Amino acid sequence: MDFSLLHPSDSQAVYNQLPPQAINDLSVDYICAALTEDTFERGSIKNLMTNITSDEAVIKYRCDIFDDLYKNPHLRVELEQLLATLSDLRELEKFKKDSDASDIWSLINRLREIDGYVECITSIKKSLEGADIASQGLLELKNIVTDIHDNSGFPEIKKDIAEAMEIAKQIRSITIGVNLDNLLRPVSAGIVSVNKFVISDSGILRNFMGHLKNDSEELNGDKGFASMKSFHPQNPSGVKMGTSQLVFDPQNKAHIFGDGVPTGADNLSGALTKTMTAIVKKIVRSIKSTLHKYVSISGFTLVSLVPEIIFYIRWADFIDKLIERDFTLCKPQILPLENRELYARDLYNMKLAVKASTGDRFEIIGNDFEFSDKARIYIMTGPNRGGKTTFTQAVGLSLLLAQNGIYVPASSFSFSPCDNIYTHFPADENETVDLGRLGEESQRIADIFNVATDRSLLLFNESLATTNVSEGLYIAKDVVKAMRYIGTRTIFNTHMHELAHDLDTLNSSTEGTSRVESLVTGIDHGHRSFKVSIAPPQGVSYARDIAVKYGVTFEQIVENLNAAHQ
Repeated sequence: MDFSLLHPSDSQAVYNQLPPQAINDLSVDYICAALTEDTFERGSIKNLMTNITSDEAVIKYRCDIFDDLYKNPHLRVELEQLLATLSDLRELEKFKKDSDASDIWSLINRLREIDGYVECITSIKKSLEGADIASQGLLELKNIVTDIHDNSGFPEIKKDIAEAMEIAKQIRSITIGVNLDNLLRPVSAGIVSVNKFVISDSGILRNFMGHLKNDSEELNGDKGFASMKSFHPQNPSGVKMGTSQLVFDPQNKAHIFGDGVPTGADNLSGALTKTMTAIVKKIVRSIKSTLHKYVSISGFTLVSLVPEIIFYIRWADFIDKLIERDFTLCKPQILPLENRELYARDLYNMKLAVKASTGDRFEIIGNDFEFSDKARIYIMTGPNRGGKTTFTQAVGLSLLLAQNGIYVPASSFSFSPCDNIYTHFPADENETVDLGRLGEESQRIADIFNVATDRSLLLFNESLATTNVSEGLYIAKDVVKAMRYIGTRTIFNTHMHELAHDLDTLNSSTEGTSRVESLVTGIDHGHRSFKVSIAPPQGVSYARDIAVKYGVTFEQIVENLNAAHQ
């Protein structure tokens, strides 16, 4: 069965891996850490999130499934309760490679697994039938589990399992015969009988004492033990009389007696296991026959859905928590791929929402933003700590979430998918030793242009700021021209205000379909508003606002000096 909750069954989608630099610059690990404390789950969610596709059908498929699960919290709870059972059923597939196994305890455990699987399918069917779902993926899953439930003979399975387990339960004890040498050391052992009753310590002692009083060399007049097996105990002095309870030790994955010795860990147990198997082979054949009858049920492949279900549930639970705290999030709407558009209202950075969800207190400002024929490349300028990096990251994270089907931090969000997200943020100094700062930055830019297409999203953050202004500006202008020529969607945030001047000349002189525009982060009366808007760069006015706020303009300084000397 080829079914997934991540893509339609007939999907031919192409996937691209998000580059490691983008994973780091978008703080993907930080985001995943907020979803779950389980290390394995974090890794699984990260792997799914960073393997992205621009296929519109796949993205819609995911968006609809996520929407269903978010709107049905009871379904999420019920599915999560079944995850452990589904995970355990992975071991059931081993039976196909282990068909010669004859250990009765293993076979009984396999029966229990199948029984658990039947209950799991029944529960999933019931949960999906009781939920208000409309997505293609969950409706198809409901049809699959309903078909398995109705056409795999579940009533017969339950009946056969009960009968096989009942046969196995009839074995309540075995009578063991042990031969001794002339020093009373055990040399061989065998099973005298398989019993339907429990042997008590008092019964053993009474029979043993009675036998010592009997001159006969025979016990119950029968010398014929069943399949005698020789052995040499490692520690003869450690042999104990009496009975011990057989239990399963999950740590050692073996059955042990009450004294803590794993069965099969000593030669005596090994000999008895072989003999026991020979005696109960009829029971073993019956159980194996039952297992073979049902082990091919196609539904066993549902275990592959476990990481996908975890992915949706963890995200839905987290989004639910944010909405309860009055964060605005919405279901993304998909636009045609070739449009290369994006329209967002009240967009903010998911990373800020994560910080706020952990108790940090600060105001989160939403912004309206778009990629369209009006502009697809933005030269973004503004003051230090004015929100340039935060906004740049917000755009990248919103697209990454949307293409995974997750609600986006905005009041509305419609977008044309991108084939990948490439970032160019400042590198660690240790990574620039060989090439130098400018060489390292230039090499990374070249690497991006080697793979970027007109469907790509490029996020440049203070790029080329490590060199002098004239050199950085020279390279930056050519980089922006190349972006326009390719047709990428880009945010290029920078302190080089000159780069955002005379964009009309740049747009008219360079062939391309991505118009370049100036985007600024705002300041309102000396305070950073963190609002973005299309406007010419305002470096001087920003500095003037800040100078006025702190009283360090020439006029203010002179006025204060004169006032002090009066």
